Amino acid sequence: MFDNLSEKLDAVFRKLKGHGKLTEKNIDAGLREVRMALLEADVHYRVVKKLITDIRERSLGQAVLASLTPGQQVIKIVNEELTRLMGAQHQELNLAGQHPVSIMLVGLQGSGKTTTSGKLAVLLRKQGRNPYLVPADVYRPAAIEQLQKLGSQLSVPVFDASPEIDPVDICSRARAAAQQAGCDTLLLDTAGRLHVDEELMAELKAIQAAVNPSDVLLVADAMTGQDAVNIAKSFDEALDIGGVVLTKIDGDARGGAALSIREITGKPIKFIGVGEKLADLEAFHPDRMASQILGMGDVLSLIEKAQTVVDEKKALELEKKLRKNQFTLEDFRDQMVQIRKMGSLTDLIKMIPGLGSAKQLKNMKVDEHELVRIEAIINSMTPQERQQHGIINGSRRKRIAKGSGTSVQDINRLLKNYTQVMKMMKKINKGGMRGLGRGMLPF
Repeated sequence: MFDNLSEKLDAVFRKLKGHGKLTEKNIDAGLREVRMALLEADVHYRVVKKLITDIRERSLGQAVLASLTPGQQVIKIVNEELTRLMGAQHQELNLAGQHPVSIMLVGLQGSGKTTTSGKLAVLLRKQGRNPYLVPADVYRPAAIEQLQKLGSQLSVPVFDASPEIDPVDICSRARAAAQQAGCDTLLLDTAGRLHVDEELMAELKAIQAAVNPSDVLLVADAMTGQDAVNIAKSFDEALDIGGVVLTKIDGDARGGAALSIREITGKPIKFIGVGEKLADLEAFHPDRMASQILGMGDVLSLIEKAQTVVDEKKALELEKKLRKNQFTLEDFRDQMVQIRKMGSLTDLIKMIPGLGSAKQLKNMKVDEHELVRIEAIINSMTPQERQQHGIINGSRRKRIAKGSGTSVQDINRLLKNYTQVMKMMKKINKGGMRGLGRGMLPF
């Protein structure tokens, strides 16, 4: 989402770092470009004005101007100010209140409330809670059926609502039903409209009064830019929301909403929707987002993603195999599967410090289907072939290609890459990184 902003900021900082000494003149010139980049990213003009003023004030401080690396100091200041702008630290869901607690999801039609309800259920279950889905949108056709389908897919109970029941009654009755089902957290999927209107707000206020939710989350579409900020203001004035969930942040939105909402409304972004899958909801960490915007990567999020898919026992077994040079094609396939579970390769690369802003990787398009092809090829092999790749002769390659819907050239390329990886690992085991370096140098 922040690709364009990141590129423009990177260009500004490269210019600043090129100056041996920073002066008021070149700092002001750099900040003019930062201002334009932020405005083009659809950040609210009041937010941009305050941010630039704060960065300028700190950048012209004696500690920066006298520093041996003034350009780096300015980047550090921008990173800190962006983090502060977005809320400094992650704000958790408020789950304190009468048992079972209720989380009320509000927002305009099409913002993604129903899907976010399912995603939140997945997240809460990982935290050891027992969610209960409540379809309170009786107006949108098939809204109730959509949530029931999600509940069935996730094995999460859903309140038996119908369009004939008043939404306030649905939410009130759902509390007793959740207690009987042994659930501790209600997720109320309320109705939306195409725009904010008095009738919608009156209904939401009535639900809030009847259920007294512990947290009210506004679900807003990041693709709507400044409209998302205005919508957040309207809902906050009516309901005193506890936070925001920004959906479709993986799209080509310019990012202004993420950078403006906290400053304009005073309410934090608590979660971001990073994809279409039900596991694609992440806690929003302002410091990590600021680092990503500035091309510094996000190692903590990368580690957290890895921890969700990597089995520690299997990881230790794999380490032993690598040390003994016993890494088979079956192990290779299993690693591919785990990497795919972590998400898009393009997004993972951006989380690695240095790689996200690397020039040669800027326009690189990662072929996500290549991992699927590799998995299909290895699955078409016999167990013996996966363990002993050396026995795969010409006729076996033809059979594997036919079984996986690929070509013999694809099989040859996979085996060649696998062999190179094995040679590299052998050098690492034998001579450490120095051995690896000798093997990779062209002489």
